[in-house]
Amino acid sequence: MRPRGAVSGVLVLAAVFAVLQLANVTGRDTPDTKNYLSYALSLTGQSKRAAATATIDYVCASRAERARRDQSVHVVRFHRADPTAEVTAECREQEWAVVEPRLAAGQTGGHTVPYMPERFMRIFEARPGYPVFLVPFVLAFGVTWGLWAAGVVIACAGGVLVFLVLRTLAVPVPLALTGQALYYVLPCGTTAMRPMTEGLLMALTLAAVWGCALALRAGRPRTGLALVAGSLLALFTVKHSQALFLGLCLAAAGGVIALRRHRRRGRGRGGPAPREVLALAAVGLAGAAVTLLLARLLHYPSETDSLQDLLTDHFNRPDRKHPWPEFWQLQGNFWVEWLRRQAWQPLFVAALAAGAWGALRRGGAVGGFLVAAAFTGLLTQAGHPDINIWGERLIVLAWLLPVVGVPLLLEPVVRGDRDGDGDGRVPLPARGKRDRAEAVG
Repeated sequence: MRPRGAVSGVLVLAAVFAVLQLANVTGRDTPDTKNYLSYALSLTGQSKRAAATATIDYVCASRAERARRDQSVHVVRFHRADPTAEVTAECREQEWAVVEPRLAAGQTGGHTVPYMPERFMRIFEARPGYPVFLVPFVLAFGVTWGLWAAGVVIACAGGVLVFLVLRTLAVPVPLALTGQALYYVLPCGTTAMRPMTEGLLMALTLAAVWGCALALRAGRPRTGLALVAGSLLALFTVKHSQALFLGLCLAAAGGVIALRRHRRRGRGRGGPAPREVLALAAVGLAGAAVTLLLARLLHYPSETDSLQDLLTDHFNRPDRKHPWPEFWQLQGNFWVEWLRRQAWQPLFVAALAAGAWGALRRGGAVGGFLVAAAFTGLLTQAGHPDINIWGERLIVLAWLLPVVGVPLLLEPVVRGDRDGDGDGRVPLPARGKRDRAEAVG
């Protein structure tokens, strides 16, 4: 497929995905949405009360829309009157009953509206990246359509980045488009469309993986390293814990790859680790160190604050005196239950296994960095061992592994050649001049 045809395929997939999202313009909000939305509205210059009004109206309209849809298909209540007005009024009363006393008490600091205790809201004050991203969309299209448009842009960008990663790895265009489609149809696309940070986190993490591919496979180390560093910096503004996790995981992956190459060299089976691998590990380690330093300098909530938030139901109960033992006990209980549920419905685990096999068998060193990036999803889930926190959104970054790894696994089938050259690539003579010329799209 020629480059022009590949671009057309990417745009068609993104356009189809965007059109499908028109079926659910509202009703996507989560408990975190009003915090990010109120932050964005305050950045546009709105007062706390005006931001609270707009945010509560959006949340209540979404809640009423979901109630209307649910009732329309309820086998007993489908013939009853439209509940929109009643649900909207009840929702507004409940939300203002929480916000009004806090505003009256002077809890008006920061950018977010005080929907929760101040200690909890500090967590969102430390995440300006996503609200800043929302500002132009909210100004141009209003709250409802602005959040929808922002979600479409973020989700489509993630799919395009999957395509770019796969093309940089010289995967054929049809399989690269398959990876883009997988991003849209798996929980990645659904989660990216929700008005919260996860979609932007996935896009920036994919940008970092693309940077690894550019440095290791496209002969563009400076561009790749700059992209990884820029992604880590942007992640810090969106959710600094993800910048920390990704930096540490990239550093660990680089160290493991370098050590493996060193051992193979000692047995006469391999050469030294490429400088680019070590450079990527250094950038990841530097990113983690800078994240920790900036978080301390800016007085961001610490891991202890996050732990107390988890164990006290968002600071609605007294702090735990011995939080760490309780956390580790909960951690063990959580993963036992998580594994039990995965054994019942093993699609996710099977997809992870297939993606990991494809990444490590066919992706070479880049595959190792992909596995590391996807592992941040497991770390995020481990940091919040609560089976009821919107489920898949915490671990959604792990889905990047099958999204990129499964097309890599299928590459030999499409090419009709099951032999590799030892580093996860199809031998150059088997590709032909045209494939090499189109390796990056």
